[in-house]
Amino acid sequence: MTDDSRMTRRTVLRTGVAAAGVSALAGCLSEFGDEGDEGDGSNGDETYTVSMPPVGAVEFDTVPESWAANNGSWADMGIALGQSPPEALYLASRYHTQYYDEIPGVSVDKGDMTSLWEGELTPEKFMGLAEDVDVFVNDPNFILGRTSGWEQSDIDLIEQTGTPFFANSIFSRGYDWHDYEYLSLYEAFENLAELFQETERYEAFAALHDEFQETLSEIVPPEGERPSVAIMWATEASLGEFSPYLIDEGTSFKQWRELGVVDAFAETDVRDFHNSRGAVGYETLLDIDPDVILFRGQEAKTAAEFQDTIVSALESDNTARKLSAVESGDVYRGGPLYQGPITNLVVTERAARQLYDVEEDLFDRQRVAEIVDGEL
Repeated sequence: MTDDSRMTRRTVLRTGVAAAGVSALAGCLSEFGDEGDEGDGSNGDETYTVSMPPVGAVEFDTVPESWAANNGSWADMGIALGQSPPEALYLASRYHTQYYDEIPGVSVDKGDMTSLWEGELTPEKFMGLAEDVDVFVNDPNFILGRTSGWEQSDIDLIEQTGTPFFANSIFSRGYDWHDYEYLSLYEAFENLAELFQETERYEAFAALHDEFQETLSEIVPPEGERPSVAIMWATEASLGEFSPYLIDEGTSFKQWRELGVVDAFAETDVRDFHNSRGAVGYETLLDIDPDVILFRGQEAKTAAEFQDTIVSALESDNTARKLSAVESGDVYRGGPLYQGPITNLVVTERAARQLYDVEEDLFDRQRVAEIVDGEL
């Protein structure tokens, strides 16, 4: 598509709507007539408005066809809604597409996916990408809160290309700058479904999720019998100094909340890494001595590779081997930072196997495949 046709296809409808300091009212015009009217519930040539904090109301003339996103949570939502993968993420390496191996007929090739945050995240990267995508499913406040060189004027300049921002940072609630409404995974998912005009797919997933929740409630033991867990980020290069995470209402902890675990750090002086950027060592862990240790940053490894590297190193360390979790063999991969509706099903089932020795399947994989394929 030429630059001239691109500008015909997406025409700015901005009228100055602002929310949380972010202006975001833009539209999409299609040179292809009704070809953008493929999603169920699509309005065709009629404009429609979607809204989400912090960006407020965003108006479109046709359903976005190409998009970029901040992380694997939103990428997975898009796949669940039958969309093509996003053109870019902050870090494509943290979008763990191997989870789709569990779902028949569902796969994502991220070989050509751009990583916006390899090196410095710059406005110029977004400006260049704006020529190729119809919407940035990125929370602009996350960018402003997590970088030092960005200003609100940079966000405004990017939006003036006609490509709006539309997202909310949902994976953690540990950031002080996030002073607006948080969304649960399924609240965010519903908003994205409205953007892509795929509400029937969303509703089908929500029904499946409700069934999944009922199944989980049957396997979680009574309070007092649930394990204490310590969730940390680990790398092979820095074993013995781990970044601690306290379980909050963010989506990255969804599986652990639903499995009723006890946060081993909650009643200690350990502070969450998102705010403190601090670390804990083996001596601190010995004082706390959690029943289960969960290491993030290990999802690229298989279970066997994790055992042969991280677990083996703990078992060989004179201090770490004294930890109850190491002695009992309860050290596991801790799941991804980012999870969407499909990946949540997969990693929650895996966690249930780790914690509660569950053997049966906890969700209908074929039904997931059918929803993704539009068999509603």
